Amino acid sequence: MSAKPLTDLSKLCIHTITTKPWNIETAAKNFSAAGVKGITVWRDTLEGRNIKKTGDMLRDHDLKIVSLCRGGFFPSIDSQKRKAAIDDNRKAIEEAAELGTNMIVLVCGADPAQSMEDSRKQIRDGIATVLPEAKAAGVKLAIEPLHPMYADTRSAINTLGQANDMAEELNSPFVGVAADVYHLWWDPALEQEIKRCGKNNHLFAFHICDWNVPTNDFLWDRGLMGEGCIPVRKIRSWVEATGFNGFNEVEIFSNKFWAEDQHQFLNKILKAYQEKS
Repeated sequence: MSAKPLTDLSKLCIHTITTKPWNIETAAKNFSAAGVKGITVWRDTLEGRNIKKTGDMLRDHDLKIVSLCRGGFFPSIDSQKRKAAIDDNRKAIEEAAELGTNMIVLVCGADPAQSMEDSRKQIRDGIATVLPEAKAAGVKLAIEPLHPMYADTRSAINTLGQANDMAEELNSPFVGVAADVYHLWWDPALEQEIKRCGKNNHLFAFHICDWNVPTNDFLWDRGLMGEGCIPVRKIRSWVEATGFNGFNEVEIFSNKFWAEDQHQFLNKILKAYQEKS
């Protein structure tokens, strides 16, 4: 049973990780049949595939490839690991260009063996190092701040203000931010920082889901929009007030939803998007 096409889905994007049990070919077929217009591709779905042909397949399904996820993880106390991260980000830029998308989302990384300041410096330096290749390929780099609970190993960039600071310091039209409500909804400065993104024209991406109450797992228990405590619609209004006209990207990690029939889950996504986003 496939999802039925609904109206007003022109700005809906779904991440491949959201319907993780489907391979990219199945996801493309079912997203397109449901009327979804955008897809963000996680790199694991490209393993063993011809990347250019995969991009062509997605476009044949009338899907805009919004971004490639993910690059980043720059910091390490080990210089060889930092070098390996730079190499991997250069590879991600090549993959994005081959796939036919103009954006990579950066989950920037952190190393608990060193200070947060050192990790942030290595993030800044890492982005600066790969920026020439990104610019040459026409690929934008979107810094995604992560909730502070991930500050140990996943990201030393934990507020939209920090991401804005770094984007402004790097001062390139190819460096901006990705705002994910799951990571940012709690921040009392969020509206102000979203406005700052708009003023500087570097809000590149907007990700949506919800924070379950209670949350059973801080990584694998995200909710559908409207199921939890995030004011998704209000935050979206702030984003749109900046002039942002990109996609609303549904990014949900959920063991519960992955265990469901994915056609039924896709129908739930469409309903939640239309009614609660």
